[in-house]
Amino acid sequence: MHISELYAYLVRARRDLWATLEAVPDEILSRPLLQGERFHSIKDLAFHTANVEDGWIHFTVLRDAPVEEAFPALKEAGNGPVYARFPLSELLDYWRAVEQSTLTYLATLTEADLERTVEDGPQEHFKLDGLLWHVLLHEVRHTAQIAALLRTQGVRPPSLDLVFYLPNVWKP
Repeated sequence: MHISELYAYLVRARRDLWATLEAVPDEILSRPLLQGERFHSIKDLAFHTANVEDGWIHFTVLRDAPVEEAFPALKEAGNGPVYARFPLSELLDYWRAVEQSTLTYLATLTEADLERTVEDGPQEHFKLDGLLWHVLLHEVRHTAQIAALLRTQGVRPPSLDLVFYLPNVWKP
């Protein structure tokens, strides 16, 4: 499976996750369900998932302004557990904008690009291919966490497993 194929799966799975989140009362999405420095609520995880994609692709890979720049309230909120106070629609608008930006970027990506070395700091150099896989798998982990948290609140999450989104190639 190629990066673009896995990203296409993420896009489709997001639609199902977002539809579920939009049907959940805000009180549940904002509820502090986790203890920790950065994430307490489902909304914190939703923002973080989009923000990591935005940061890695724009700041680290492309060396340009992140999509977050167009969302000043979110940008100024910081990295702590503060996103419960934002409307879900604002968080999803940001995630949609990140997605569109990533789709635009992935459409330009070549096999040669994937071999390029990306610097994330003086001692951190990664092959672009590996960094992009990290970004995609990061989302898989956090959306699974969101699904588990929804279950703890009595909400049935969508089935996000890859197998539900693969084309059926069975032939009689």
